[in-house]
Formats: sequence, structure tokens, C-alpha cells
Amino acid sequence: MTAQPEYTGPAGSVPPMRTLAELREALATYGFPGDRKEFDAELGAVELDDLTRVREITHASRHRTLLRRNLNAAGAR
Repeated sequence: MTAQPEYTGPAGSVPPMRTLAELREALATYGFPGDRKEFDAELGAVELDDLTRVREITHASRHRTLLRRNLNAAGAR
């Protein structure tokens, strides 16, 4: 099985967001002002043993970053 290419939409390639460090960097670079600070605050407010909640926070932040990179989604707001 071959690896699938990264999605490249109208705004270009998707930034790497496979780790928390990569997601934090993507939020700082491509997110709205304050996204990274909000992400850190949300993660700081939950127990890291609560993997379901950590997953929900990271998934939502990743999704917001992907929407921000997609010009079609940004235009629909």
C-alpha cells in the first residue's frame, strides 16, 4: 500500500499536525490570533489522563486550522 499525498487545497498544503508540538506551531502560524493560547489553556484545564477530552480538544483545534487554510470554507463564514 502506498502513502497518500497530503491534501493540498486552494490555500496550499496542510501544515503538519501529527504531534502536540506541530499542532501548537500550526495554530500559532495559521490560526486566528489567540488560538494557540486558547489551545494551551484548554489542555491545561484537563487531566492529561482524560484522553477522550484531550483528543476532543486537539481534534477541534486541528479542524479549525484546516478550515482556516481552506479558502472555500473561509468564504462560507
